[in-house]
Amino acid sequence: MKNVSIPDDPFDKPPCRGCSSYLTEPYIKCAECGPSPFLLCLQCFTRGFEYKKHESDHKYEIMTSDFPVLEPGWTAQEEMALLEAVMDCGFGNWLDVAYQMRTKTKEECESHYMKNFINNPLFSSTLLSLRKTKDSRFAEGAIPFKPTDDPPRPTFDSVLSRDMAGYMPARADFMEEFDNYAEWDLKDIDFVDDDSDILRALKLSVVDIYHSRLKERQRRKKIIRDHGLINLRKFQMLERCYPKEVQELYDVMRRFARVVGPIEHDKFIESHALDSQYVSVHIKVN
Repeated sequence: MKNVSIPDDPFDKPPCRGCSSYLTEPYIKCAECGPSPFLLCLQCFTRGFEYKKHESDHKYEIMTSDFPVLEPGWTAQEEMALLEAVMDCGFGNWLDVAYQMRTKTKEECESHYMKNFINNPLFSSTLLSLRKTKDSRFAEGAIPFKPTDDPPRPTFDSVLSRDMAGYMPARADFMEEFDNYAEWDLKDIDFVDDDSDILRALKLSVVDIYHSRLKERQRRKKIIRDHGLINLRKFQMLERCYPKEVQELYDVMRRFARVVGPIEHDKFIESHALDSQYVSVHIKVN
């Protein structure tokens, strides 16, 4: 038996193998079962829970972060909470940091952070060496950059955003994906060693379905980009340059644009337009 540090976020680790509840510190990890961790809450551990290869007399580890790391009075869990609070609230906002931590005062948070993470010689020397390494790596020559036009940034649900089909040029991506919630089917899937063959095959089928949705997203994006459909208003203005018969033909044949490329589609429309003009002229002559 030994104590081991581990983050106390219950969503970062598998649930208890006995009762499937989210684990809170302290909890038990079997030292003999693996490679996937076999974790138990204290209640299941005291009942002697056994499952498949796991037996109640196996060696175990007590998973906890309730011990000091840098100085007495600050546990490992509080150290992690302090760093997360500084990242969330910003450096210098010690009142908000203390409010998020709830276990330390504003003065305690500031003095501890400045002492151990800013003025600590260990961290400062490490940062200095990293900076020197970075400077030496890029000291030979700078990469020239040319000024470019700032892409349009339409606000959400604006007229321009709707005209561009939700496309965001600054990100080169769309605001909403096709089948936008496809990832929800994967968020709770966890492959473990003791899955049955049927359950594992079912999970793999869900992953295959998700891959097909990703391919469909890319296919739709390619069609929209290749055919210039991102800015629909501009596309419609270009169509108005054609004669009325060609405009009507464009409108009818647009659904077939996904089958061929943009150039082939334009050639197809123009050839049919010329053919229609030839037929109409031939009819008038006769």
